[in-house]
Amino acid sequence: MPIDWIWGLIGGLLIGTGGAVYLLGNGRIMGASGIIGGLVDGSGYNTKWERIVFLTGVALLPMLLMPFYRTVDTHITDNYVVLAAAGLLVGVGTRIANGCTSGHGVCGMSRLSIRGFVATASYIIAGGVGVVLFRHILGVI
Repeated sequence: MPIDWIWGLIGGLLIGTGGAVYLLGNGRIMGASGIIGGLVDGSGYNTKWERIVFLTGVALLPMLLMPFYRTVDTHITDNYVVLAAAGLLVGVGTRIANGCTSGHGVCGMSRLSIRGFVATASYIIAGGVGVVLFRHILGVI
C-alpha cells in the first residue's frame, strides 16, 4: 500500500504546530495571506520583523527537511502559464475571502469559527470544480 498520504499528514501537523506556536508566542492568529499582505501593503509595518521571521521559517523548514524525504510525484503540470495563473488566482482569492487555508481552515476551524467552516467548505468545493473544469473538461492540467 502506498504511503504517500503520510506527507500530507506531516504537512498538516507542521502547519497546525506553526499556528499554535504563532498564537502562543504573540497572541495573534496565523494566516499566511494576512502575514504576507501586511508586508506588501504596509499595514503590518510595526510587526514587519516578526512577519519576515515567520515567512523565512516557512521557506526554510522544507529545505531543512529535504534529507528526510524522497521525491514525491505530485502530478503537477509543466505548463508555467497555468502555474502562474493558479498562483495569482490563489492570491486574489485569499484577499477576497479575507484569509487563506491556514487562517480559515487550520486556525479558524480549530477555534470553531463559523466563518472558518464556511470559507473552508467554499474553497474545497471551488477546488473540486476547478479540477473537473481544468483537468477533465479543458485538459490543461
